[in-house]
Amino acid sequence: MKTVYDVQQLLKRFGTIIYVGNRIADLELMEAEVKELYQFQIIEAHEYQRALLILRKETARLRDEKGANS
Repeated sequence: MKTVYDVQQLLKRFGTIIYVGNRIADLELMEAEVKELYQFQIIEAHEYQRALLILRKETARLRDEKGANS
C-alpha cells in the first residue's frame, strides 16, 4: 500500500466506498473506516498502520496547501 488509491481499494474489498465531494472529509472518513476494520480485527496491524500513515500524510499535505493559498 503506497497511495490513497490503495487505501480506497482496501476499503472497497470490504464493501466501503467513500465520496462526499470534499477531499479532506473523504480522507477523514476513510481513516475512521480503517480504524473500525482494525478494531474488529478484520485487517492486520501493518495494513492499519500503513493506511493511517498514508491518509494522515495526504490530509496534512492538503491542509498545508489550503493554508498557503489563503
